[in-house]
Amino acid sequence: MHATIYDFFMIDLQALRSLAAVERHGSVVAAADALGFSPSAVSQQIKKLERQSRAALLERQGRGVLLTERGRTLVEHGSRLLADLERVEAMLTAGDAPQGTLSVASFSTATRALFGHVARRLAQEAPQARLEVTSVDPVDAVALVAHGDADVAVVHNWNSVPLEVPAHVAVEQLCEDEADVVLPRDHRLAGRLALDRRELLDETWCATPKGAICHEALMRLFQAEGAVPRVAFTDPDFATHVALAGDGAALALVPRLGRPPLPSTVVARPVAGERPRRVISAAYRRTMAASPGVQLLVRLLHEAAAGADATGSAPGETGE
Repeated sequence: MHATIYDFFMIDLQALRSLAAVERHGSVVAAADALGFSPSAVSQQIKKLERQSRAALLERQGRGVLLTERGRTLVEHGSRLLADLERVEAMLTAGDAPQGTLSVASFSTATRALFGHVARRLAQEAPQARLEVTSVDPVDAVALVAHGDADVAVVHNWNSVPLEVPAHVAVEQLCEDEADVVLPRDHRLAGRLALDRRELLDETWCATPKGAICHEALMRLFQAEGAVPRVAFTDPDFATHVALAGDGAALALVPRLGRPPLPSTVVARPVAGERPRRVISAAYRRTMAASPGVQLLVRLLHEAAAGADATGSAPGETGE
């Protein structure tokens, strides 16, 4: 007997969300962590769905679980239902003051540069709302928004490394950011106004971890020369990159957005020719376009980005 649309209205929607989370994360424990519930609560919700559907929805696979055919079908059709309900809820609350938790996935330099302003203005305009910001790589941030685990993502898209965004996620450009090469003040190239890529081929570099978009942007810096940078240090924090450059241990490609004043031991120089640039954007599910919380967050992000100089030269950073 096939399920009809009427059957879905008998289903606990949170239980349906839990089943979808198990499919995404591969285990009840990981799904519970993403949803903010206990594993036993998620298990109980799925057991309730199994009783309603009169069939098993999960099967064990090693240390994790897989959805059965019935489970996958339920998630496939149920996800469309959840998206429609999310769209309706957003429209019904349009014009209301935002309240509750507004979840944002950002990347660390954007968090540093933009969210001080966003947090202050949010407290003024929507005191009943609570902001939660988690710093992750843009690829992960897009996934969190796409799957409903975050309301808004702040992401970057390098001119050399495009970011893939699913069709049901909308993207609004906030600003552009440029990256400079940070090198020791006594380096042989420190006096140049701009650095030729070919003169940097034999240098030692510090990079963000493999898999991060900024790491890939550095890897492609010398693509036209048919070479890749020689990376001796890997660290997720650009402050570490700057410190290593100051000690003469490595060069670093460091974006300007959220970059604090550089120490006197280093200088920052742009790359000659096509400069490494990234577009900073806000991303959210299209079903949430009418949500007052999402609209307010995106507006405040535009305000913050307008006040951030990410493409100009900061005093003392690219000149003597």
